[in-house]
Amino acid sequence: MQKNVLILGAGLVAQPIVRYLLSQNMMVTVASNTPDRAKVMVDGHKNGIVIDWSIDNELKLEEMISNNDIVVSLLPYVFHLTVAKYAIKYKKNMVTTSYVKPEMYALDAEAKAANIVIINECGLDPGIDHMSAMRIIDHVHDKGGKVDEFYSICGALPAPEAANNPFGYKFSWSPKGVVLAGNNDAKYLKHGKITDVPTKNLFKDIFTLNINGVGDLNVYPNRDSLPYIEIYGIPEAKTMFRGTFRFIGWCGALDAIKQLSLISNDKIDFTGKTYADMMCMLIGASDKSNIRKKTAEFLNLDETAAPLNNIEWLGLFEDKPMNRGIDTTFEITSDLMIAKMELGQTERDMVVLQHVFMASYPDGTKEVIKSSMLDYGTLATDTSIARTVALPAAIAVKMILENKIEVKGVHIPVIPGIYNPILNELETLNIKMVEEYGLPMSAGIE
Repeated sequence: MQKNVLILGAGLVAQPIVRYLLSQNMMVTVASNTPDRAKVMVDGHKNGIVIDWSIDNELKLEEMISNNDIVVSLLPYVFHLTVAKYAIKYKKNMVTTSYVKPEMYALDAEAKAANIVIINECGLDPGIDHMSAMRIIDHVHDKGGKVDEFYSICGALPAPEAANNPFGYKFSWSPKGVVLAGNNDAKYLKHGKITDVPTKNLFKDIFTLNINGVGDLNVYPNRDSLPYIEIYGIPEAKTMFRGTFRFIGWCGALDAIKQLSLISNDKIDFTGKTYADMMCMLIGASDKSNIRKKTAEFLNLDETAAPLNNIEWLGLFEDKPMNRGIDTTFEITSDLMIAKMELGQTERDMVVLQHVFMASYPDGTKEVIKSSMLDYGTLATDTSIARTVALPAAIAVKMILENKIEVKGVHIPVIPGIYNPILNELETLNIKMVEEYGLPMSAGIE
């Protein structure tokens, strides 16, 4: 019997899941407040349906969920609970790619009572990172070993040939989200010591890794790594570090931008102000003359330093009207970045994911294990980030509908019954983690 899938949202990562499920001869309904985008994704397929819908229409949401076999929420995470409420009511399975919140975990008993599974964090990061990490961790534990150190680092980047601006970065997914993440704090465990990284130091706490085929990339810490000791079941770990990859240039520039309060959410009246006026306000300068030099002095940098080139390239030193009223520097700066840093229509993006494990065994032997993925998009309309986020969720949908994922309740993909079938299917789509075992200790991260 043909299955009916409801996909909520038609954002930047939706197209691969829509087309994959249509290729599996499923009926796919895409409900979105941007129906024109959804129509492009469906591309006239006989099994595709597009509904013009927004989240404030709960009656329609309830009706759509009741009429389908499974629901995929690609909406902003704040709406997942609303979707889950109706999925439980009508006993329909559910998949998301978002970080699971405590409020979602709290629905575990209700989901089990409804005999459904709600799989969250089934994208790239979170998603493929969890699944590929757990495959190695379970392998080490099955041999009686311990995971002494674990590093997991991921980055959605332009391909090297497209990283041709001072930031070495172009937006291939939620641009505001990328910039906003620069305001996060971070925490990690390294060699038995917990390090708290306040947001002001986020881009100062960096190291460099060389990635085959790409070259040197900077790594900075990604949020709070400590919960993953429990999530991944490795209480023995003395190092637990989750990080983000960026090309050289991003971290220095973002550090300066943060010091200048250029991505703050404080509201300020910018009526009648130019970009140079704003910079004067932020550094406490009395006038706009030699604004680059004054900014360098404020940052305690040489006037020729690279971060000042980034700031100038964005246009922040220009005596040009901003045409803003009461606004935030975050909105102003991120809008400038988006205008200059979108991935071009003929440019490729790239996803880099690497896990580095240091494992020890009862016989006294040790090894470094690496699990790596380097994946490229083909065009800005067919991005790697969209494929690697959407296809794990698409495969989860297929596996659930084929009764190949039998667990019930609220889950993330860290158990073999979920991660093995998804990873195996991803390999058939050329999304593959390359695993290297038995590497010497010198191959690890210091």
